[in-house]
Amino acid sequence: QVQLVESGGALVQPGGSLRLSCAASGFTFSTYWMYWVRQAPRKGLEWVSSIGTSNTYYANFAKGRFTISRDNAKNTLYLQMNSLKTEDTAVYYCAAGGSFGRNPSAYTYWGQGTQVTVSS
Repeated sequence: QVQLVESGGALVQPGGSLRLSCAASGFTFSTYWMYWVRQAPRKGLEWVSSIGTSNTYYANFAKGRFTISRDNAKNTLYLQMNSLKTEDTAVYYCAAGGSFGRNPSAYTYWGQGTQVTVSS
């Protein structure tokens, strides 16, 4: 069955860095668009970034600080997050879908999420 398993979430100080990973199985990873989506406390889902074959897209708040990448040989998606801010605190989810899109409701497969807390 399809599985997306995120890891790498942690408590980090403002200005710090984290790298999230998402291990995929049960589908042909290389043929899917992959996404990162986050949900802050008491807020809705928020699109963070998308990656296709090589194209990458970012929400405005992520540009210049976050980098999405994928390793198709390892069926793994990554999100490198630098210069973290307290407002980046959220549960981060990876997801998979068939096309570029900023609407998380259209994504096909979802992971269980990993908690990122940015606090001093």
